[in-house]
Amino acid sequence: MQPQPPKAINVPTPARHHAGKTLATLAFALALHHTTAALAQQATPQPQQDTPYQTAHKGGTLRLVASTSGGTLDPQINYSGKYINLFAVVYDGLTTFKKVQGPEGNSVVPDLAENLPTPQDGGLTYIFTLRQGIRFSNGQPVTTADVSASLRRIFKVGSPTAGSFYSAIVGADLCLKTPATCTLKGGVEENPAQRTITIHLVRPDTEFLQKLAFTHAVIVPANTPEHDVGNTPIPSTGPYRLTKYDPNTALSLDRNLFFKEWSAIAQPQGYPDTIEYSFGIPDEAAVTAVENGQYDFMADVIPMDRLGELGNRYTAQTHVRPHAAMYFLPMNVNIPPFNNLKARQAVNYAVSRKAMVIFYGGPGIARPLCGMVPSSLPAATNFCFYTKGASPTAPALQWQAPDLAKARQLVQESGTAGQKVTLITANTSVDMAMGGWVRDMLQNIGYQASIRPISNTLSMTYVQNTANKVQISLTTWSADYPSPSNFLDDLLGCENFHPNSDSSINIPGFCNKQVQNLMDKAKTDTTLTPTQTEDLWRQADRLVMAQSPIAPLIERDTVVLTSARLGNFFYTTVNQLFFSQVWVR
Repeated sequence: MQPQPPKAINVPTPARHHAGKTLATLAFALALHHTTAALAQQATPQPQQDTPYQTAHKGGTLRLVASTSGGTLDPQINYSGKYINLFAVVYDGLTTFKKVQGPEGNSVVPDLAENLPTPQDGGLTYIFTLRQGIRFSNGQPVTTADVSASLRRIFKVGSPTAGSFYSAIVGADLCLKTPATCTLKGGVEENPAQRTITIHLVRPDTEFLQKLAFTHAVIVPANTPEHDVGNTPIPSTGPYRLTKYDPNTALSLDRNLFFKEWSAIAQPQGYPDTIEYSFGIPDEAAVTAVENGQYDFMADVIPMDRLGELGNRYTAQTHVRPHAAMYFLPMNVNIPPFNNLKARQAVNYAVSRKAMVIFYGGPGIARPLCGMVPSSLPAATNFCFYTKGASPTAPALQWQAPDLAKARQLVQESGTAGQKVTLITANTSVDMAMGGWVRDMLQNIGYQASIRPISNTLSMTYVQNTANKVQISLTTWSADYPSPSNFLDDLLGCENFHPNSDSSINIPGFCNKQVQNLMDKAKTDTTLTPTQTEDLWRQADRLVMAQSPIAPLIERDTVVLTSARLGNFFYTTVNQLFFSQVWVR
């Protein structure tokens, strides 16, 4: 069958045009109001870390809602933002990010460790001292043996970030090759008498303390099974413990009776007595339920057609906050048609980033993105290769409009015109709207395109696994911590491509030696100034976009809808709404 005839798609299709324009205007009004408020709040220091615990607000049940659950309860495996943000009030690592609002929330502080060690031996040795008196939620004391076992377990269970975050540990190379026999011999040493854990690296890692603060490096009991625990909770150290879980219906947390606050800026004591998560409520219904006070927070992206009413009637309950996050189209560089560079470049030229901004909610909460690094991060993308009138050799400063003629020309030159292409997308309202537009665009430039929606819970792992032969997908990504490495190295580093695995976050299967060398130097060279390091990331960004394994679409802010009864809205740059610090009583 021949490709469908071209259609005008530089804006949403005619059937949707009037509604899209109206909703975009409403969304922009909402976003303008809240973005201004958010910036004013950011400009004023937030004294939460100095505010004494307010016992009068202790108690009650925080009620969360989502269309689907977030997958496994294993904190060293789960890579969904839905649960990672929840795990922040359940588990702890040696380090963590400061639990304060505003830019200070990007700072690393000691958590289960007493100190942030100064790297020794030229950045190759870190010595941590474990705090005394901390217990897991089952009453078991936290020991240095638990720390050592947890670091080994990262590799034994095949954590998605084992290669990208922790491969610098001595012995990690063997652990990555044969996880079952992982020992990290020479890499992790414990001294129970002194309560110290020494970690040796084979090369410096300028972001190692940040990586230890990420969820996959939390400390769990040494006797935790060395496989994915699935629906079974693991004992924890934070103010809450996971108690009941049915991934089809609900998840429950209650207080960890063995928790005693050791650092208010690392892991503050919580206000709600219980936290209940309900699943199976579609995003449209969830908006109404939160508006009506049946739930206090919804995890899913708010559908575009509801933003207007939130701006008009629920202003006090709607919060827009900055977050380093993006929507993008990863293209499989190892199978047709996107194993052809010109085919990938055609997609980058053809996509209307303006349309994607509208589908997400308008220019107040989303902006076109031409490269891999959102504007809130160091080394943010400052060029645009794929916009009308530009090219990799003559970039523009920012995106202006799609170039459909150039895209069709590249498809013809690639020899891939007429091939079948299936787009995989999550089944949420926003993703489906964007995905439908991308399917039409692919047809427009010369492909026989179709769309396959998949459950939001399963879509990310599905597109990662090469066994599913995904050609192109629509997905979203947000920073694990504030660094360009989270977008460049995590998503496109050679070490993050694992064929036939659900934990292959390098979805395109891209590996370029020149790009990798630049990224490795930026991560390991401790002699560089911040400006020099940022320059390396920008060089890598340009080389990546010249190869186009991904079509970046938009960077997006987070829009959070809460119930009228929720007080002390507490948002951190890393964990977003920090569930333990809100008031529901």
